[in-house]
Amino acid sequence: MRRKLAAGNWKMNGLAAQLAEIDALVAACPAPGCDVLICPPATLLAPMAARAAGSAVAVGGQDCHRNASGAHTGEVSAEMLADAGATAVILGHSERRADHDESDAAVAAKTEAAWRAGLLAIVCVGETEAERDAGQALNVVSRQLAGSLPEGCTAANLVVAYEPVWAIGTGRTPSNDDIAEMHVHMRKELTARFGEEAAGMRLLYGGSVKPGNAAEIFGLSDVDGGLVGGASLKAADFAGIVDAAG
Repeated sequence: MRRKLAAGNWKMNGLAAQLAEIDALVAACPAPGCDVLICPPATLLAPMAARAAGSAVAVGGQDCHRNASGAHTGEVSAEMLADAGATAVILGHSERRADHDESDAAVAAKTEAAWRAGLLAIVCVGETEAERDAGQALNVVSRQLAGSLPEGCTAANLVVAYEPVWAIGTGRTPSNDDIAEMHVHMRKELTARFGEEAAGMRLLYGGSVKPGNAAEIFGLSDVDGGLVGGASLKAADFAGIVDAAG
């Protein structure tokens, strides 16, 4: 049985004052029925990890460099994330792919870097609105999975997050049938490549997940939790999503 995961992506949001939200989340989720992860901006990673230490709330990064160290001004390595208290890292988010021209190959290299540092890799895939309207959603995600996942993926070191680009932060979500179809499709693609190991790999849905729709989405076939953006910034909202996943 795959244990569900509620993962929050704070993106480029949060100053020191917002660390109070992690205290509130820890208090609200003393023994959740799912895994709970918050990925804050890098500036908050170490203090958030310190405040969450010993609780059921884990902390992760939002990106990492493929190298462990070197002359890469402004970058953060997977080893640095782990040193700051991270246990996971989000890779290949559509905003990284769009804003920084990240290729599938680059995401695959970062995934291997995450494993090198002992981090769980949460690899994101998803189609644009134009690609879905053209009937290419399944093909796009298949291509991203093939190129973004290196050899060696296991249920222990990989989570895949499906986030249709047009649903991120817009308040729009695909139909339940569309979400289920994509997750079943991803499971088949992973099984074709990784065999029985794929049965244990967790698949998350992301894109305007809220307390009000989380339970319905998490109940769909092959949906093992969510990668949550805006609703993860407030402990009260995210706790409701954690409850839905648990």
